[in-house]
Amino acid sequence: MQEFLKTLENTFNTIKINDEVSAKFEAAGFLKRYPKDTIIMEKIRESDMKLVSGICNTREKIAMALNTDVAGITQKIMDATNNPVPVTDYESLKDSFDVSKSADLTELPILTYYQRDGGPYITSGVVIAKDPETGVRNASIHRMLILGKDRLTARIVPRHLYTYHKRAEELDEPLELAIAIGMHPATLLATTTSVPINVDELEVANNFHQGKMKLIKCENVDLEVPECEILLEGRMLPHERAEEGPFVDLTDTYDVVRMEPVIELDKMHYRNDSIYHAIMPAGFEHKLLQGLPQEPRIFNAVQNTVPTVKNVALTEGGCCWLHAAISIQKQTQGDGKNVMMAALSAHPSLKHCIVVDEDIDIFDAEDIEYAVATRVKGDEDILIVPGARGSSLDPCAKPDSTTTKIGVDATKPLDKLDKFERVSFSD
Repeated sequence: MQEFLKTLENTFNTIKINDEVSAKFEAAGFLKRYPKDTIIMEKIRESDMKLVSGICNTREKIAMALNTDVAGITQKIMDATNNPVPVTDYESLKDSFDVSKSADLTELPILTYYQRDGGPYITSGVVIAKDPETGVRNASIHRMLILGKDRLTARIVPRHLYTYHKRAEELDEPLELAIAIGMHPATLLATTTSVPINVDELEVANNFHQGKMKLIKCENVDLEVPECEILLEGRMLPHERAEEGPFVDLTDTYDVVRMEPVIELDKMHYRNDSIYHAIMPAGFEHKLLQGLPQEPRIFNAVQNTVPTVKNVALTEGGCCWLHAAISIQKQTQGDGKNVMMAALSAHPSLKHCIVVDEDIDIFDAEDIEYAVATRVKGDEDILIVPGARGSSLDPCAKPDSTTTKIGVDATKPLDKLDKFERVSFSD
């Protein structure tokens, strides 16, 4: 991560805070104040370790991490998920870290972000585990609430890690795991991708790294992890749960308190110059990491309906989850409506979808608004779908997660193209 951080400092605005800052609320205040900057805090009152945030809080930073441009991110993700590359380069713990000791989370600058939070949260931690039945490795990012110096609880949804834990519980065994904190943004992004349960996210990451990725062999658990700033080793306990939450989710509103699995740690490893990575809840880093990997799913579904789709964006204003803008090369008059129906089905959490022509920049909110203002006739171009399953994160959703979905066809009518020609665009 630190090598990429140096590249970031040469290209994007980096703010260094030299004053002593508390990990409880005060540090989060700075992150809130500079939502799209990279922040480095040199002195955290409760820890000897530095802290960084905002290494991938804009599409431009993520594009740089993937060696592409903003418009090319979706294609990069699709290529990596379709063509994972096995990792063959390994190194030992001794070659990677200076300090190896019993786990003590109090040494890390773990932040408490908001007043009603359940406590300090690790927000950039990637959990690596293996399927107890198949041995397939999984890497996924989870928020983790600190319960003590060597115990925490993680929010896990019914996907791969949840399945692994359930299988281990059925065997009445703990699930061995490792937690990696502070890694290259391309590796972090790979751990958020939606791949089948038999696909290793670290092999997706290796595609991003052109096959040059290294893994570190753990000491007490039979796992390999990406190069990182901090490594924790332990296990997810069977049949033990603890309260997780409250915690602020994507929509900048509090999620509910749930009973979640407990993780017990035994070892921690770091370098003398390690930097702790904190992701601001509901900040742009959180939104982009969760939302960008869903864009290929929408792209593929739309492409099956309208092959001339150009690009898809889950917009930051829509929390990178509830709103999509889709650019197409329109060929028939019904294309816009077909696209919005395909998109709303492909990403069930999607609430509002806007379809635009290829002359509109879907990464520019003003350009999208221009399309809505000049190309939408409300009684003809807006599709309303009540009673559809939506996102549990949507504050408007009913208790059963149903909501009203809206599609907006902001494309030009094919029989009046001259009337809608953008002079500044075409000159």
